[in-house]
Amino acid sequence: MAKISRQGTNDFCPQTLFLYGTYKEDGTPDFGLFCWFSYCWDKTLGAMICIGGEKMTKDRIKAGQVFSANLVTEKLLSMADYLGCKPGYDEDKMDFDAEIGKGAVLDVPILTASPVNFELEVAQSIPLEDGEVFLCRIKNVLYDEMLADESSPVGERLRTIAPVSTTCETYFSYTGEVLGAWGDPGKGFTKNRRRQMQA
Repeated sequence: MAKISRQGTNDFCPQTLFLYGTYKEDGTPDFGLFCWFSYCWDKTLGAMICIGGEKMTKDRIKAGQVFSANLVTEKLLSMADYLGCKPGYDEDKMDFDAEIGKGAVLDVPILTASPVNFELEVAQSIPLEDGEVFLCRIKNVLYDEMLADESSPVGERLRTIAPVSTTCETYFSYTGEVLGAWGDPGKGFTKNRRRQMQA
């Protein structure tokens, strides 16, 4: 098959989505949507993330040096997309009901509806021209109990939690079906939120 050259792109390389949880200066939780998340090794498994531009989440990670990374599933997609499109500096960004807990090891907010919650501590940061890379120690991972059931095949457990990935500004299901373009699933979330507030 013939090849063509393109400028730098990660199109057609799906990435897993996470909601990063931090505490704002007033102690209230804040979550932002990100997908530049991967793993590294330094005597033990670690995580590496990159955040480009100016963002509330980046500010809070730099201030506290700890945060959570909560796996986004199909059930969480409308909220995740809303949080990814709403600027973190908007005061009303978190003005909705969500079940938020605390990490078991670190003082970080977690989304209890997410089946996998990483508790991360920054070990090193690398400033870039318009972003920053954070190399993190994985201090703990909270799993839904069903994920630890080794009698169930791994594929079945993954299908059950239905993690979402993204590429080409589009969300995809675990099985590869299109779930919508960036900005679409969150529209329903905001409408539902308004209805709940008016009820």
